[in-house]
Amino acid sequence: MPQTALIIAVPEAEPLVGEWRERYDNASVGVPAHVTLLVPFAPSEQLDDKLVAELRELFAAQPAFSFSLPRVARFEEVAWLAPEPDQPFRRLTELIFSRYPDYPPYEGIHDEVIPHLTVALGDAALQDRIAAELSPALPIEAHAREVTLLEERADGSWHPRERLPLRGSESRRAG
Repeated sequence: MPQTALIIAVPEAEPLVGEWRERYDNASVGVPAHVTLLVPFAPSEQLDDKLVAELRELFAAQPAFSFSLPRVARFEEVAWLAPEPDQPFRRLTELIFSRYPDYPPYEGIHDEVIPHLTVALGDAALQDRIAAELSPALPIEAHAREVTLLEERADGSWHPRERLPLRGSESRRAG
């Protein structure tokens, strides 16, 4: 069953992380550089005009915000960029989950959700290479203007279904 996800796309990071993500993450299936707010969200067949309108209203009440990506961090088998401050991402995730409790972040498998921008999945040697290459080019300064509702297609690729502006941003439908 195709999934959906709610993310903050970070186009400012693409020039630095795009090639790494294409090779070692999910950029090749249409997922932009991003910080995940909630995955999985509602199944595709449950996305209707009412749900999208609810999401649009929910996010329109939340302020746009600036953040930076100043360092490479690691989980086991994952190199990622740490957003600072991370609290606005945490608040948005908590807000979504409080409104839609049937969709816990990462299906509830993590005790704590740590906001992050995944660069690559791989072993310690790959993570060392990424840290060595990216660290001198950091920080990346970015601005969260909207939440993107991504939808998985039957072929496993993803596309932006809706762009949901945060307060202070203009509204537009994904293409």
